[in-house]
Amino acid sequence: MIARYRLTGDGFGEPGERAAVRAAQSLMSEAIEGAGVGEFDGNEFGGGEVALFAYGPDADALFAVMEPVLRDLPLRPAHVVLRYGSASEPSAGERLVEL
Repeated sequence: MIARYRLTGDGFGEPGERAAVRAAQSLMSEAIEGAGVGEFDGNEFGGGEVALFAYGPDADALFAVMEPVLRDLPLRPAHVVLRYGSASEPSAGERLVEL
């Protein structure tokens, strides 16, 4: 699962945006681990956006525990790509969810 959020400007966003993302990451990590549905794998800031990465055997179960926190982040536009299969599988299905 990859969530992407637009940040202010063309770089790494404002300090408050980065702090909000870090706080959300902690909440998502706890929720994912508590539910045993996968792992939060970090972020990538740059180019005016942030991408958040999480992996697990069931994309829908992973998204279900992360969704409340993902929707609470005030950054927009934003979307999530749910991938049904491994990253190396070119024919794996995907679903786009707008936040």
